[in-house]
Order: sequence, then C-alpha cells, then structure tokens
Amino acid sequence: MRLSTKGRYAVTAMLDLALHSGKGPVTLSDISVNQGISLSYLEQLFASLRAKQLVRGIRGPGGGYYLGKPAGDISIADIICAVDEWVEFTRCGGRENCRDGQRCLTHSLWDQLSDEIFTFLSQISLADLVERGQREATIDSKRLLSDSKQRAA
Repeated sequence: MRLSTKGRYAVTAMLDLALHSGKGPVTLSDISVNQGISLSYLEQLFASLRAKQLVRGIRGPGGGYYLGKPAGDISIADIICAVDEWVEFTRCGGRENCRDGQRCLTHSLWDQLSDEIFTFLSQISLADLVERGQREATIDSKRLLSDSKQRAA
C-alpha cells in the first residue's frame, strides 16, 4: 500500500513552508512553483491544514502562510491526518468485518502494521526533516567541491 498523493503533497508543501518560514509569509503560488504542485490542489490542502491549526494565513498584499506551530511540534503524522489521509493496511478500515462480516485471520497483523507506521511518522517532526535536508545539502556541497578540486588537479 502506498501513501496517497494528498498526504505526500501535504508533507512536501509543509516542508517547503518550514524551509522558507523565516523569511516572512510564504505564498501558495511560491510553493506551487517550488514543488510543482497545482495551486488549486494546494488551496484544498491548506484549507484542511488551516482547520487543524498547522498553518495560519495572512491576507492581503505581502500575505501568505506561516506554520501554525513551531516546526518541532508538527509531526508528519499530524500533517497526514490533517488532510484526512491515513495509510490503513486492513481491508476493512479497522472495522473488523474483513471476511464476510467477520474478522479475517490476519487482521491483527495489518492493524499492528498501521499502528507501527503511525508511531514512526509521529516521531518525525518538520524540524527533523529540515535538519536532514540541511545535512544532506552540506554533504552534497562538500562532495561537489571535492569533485571539482579533483578535476582541476
């Protein structure tokens, strides 16, 4: 099973917002251009994110969006749940009526997997993703610098 486009785009948009939030409000059109997500789709996602207070908007000229909480207080699970998308591995959606109205033999296995994924994503914050991205960017620039020095020699 895969995470839906809705959940992936919501996480991507929130990460973009977190990366640029120190520079003032971020517009949805900026996120749209940066991430290749349609503006109308972002408007739908941000309505849900705003309802869960994960973002706050400023109207008017110079307006845009800020994170509704510190990046360290927003988990990836919070974002996915805010857009009403959750990865559920049971066939019954947790209702325990998988097999002709009865619980299937493997229900507990798939239910436990869903819980493990939720726990995993609950432990990763936007701040963690920002930090990972900055570490990777540092490693990539060191690699590029090293490669260019080797070519020059």
